Amino acid sequence: MRRLAPFALLAWLLPGGSTALAVDRGQFDHVPPDIRAWFKSVIAPNGVPCCDISDGHRTAYDVRGGAYWVPIEGQWMQVPERAVIRDQGNPIGEAVVWYVHHRGSIIISCFVPADAV
Repeated sequence: MRRLAPFALLAWLLPGGSTALAVDRGQFDHVPPDIRAWFKSVIAPNGVPCCDISDGHRTAYDVRGGAYWVPIEGQWMQVPERAVIRDQGNPIGEAVVWYVHHRGSIIISCFVPADAV
């Protein structure tokens, strides 16, 4: 049980940390209300909200060996299966990835492929 405590703490802190890093400087003013509502409603398979429109990054992606890969800050990273969202649709038709920086690493919290249904 003591071994799981650090992981539980990390899982609890990540959503709050990513929310604190969200910045909307008006660059999303042109987004229609239905798209804005979708970004705010997307929830990871573990039940944690992906955050908001300012946290999601439209992205290219590739499928390698059955896993999704996305470019983040010039580096291709494998999307963990726990982050892939297949059942909440995708009204923008482009893949979206949500990630945070944590202790020098990039953690992918959510990913919606372009063809999610």
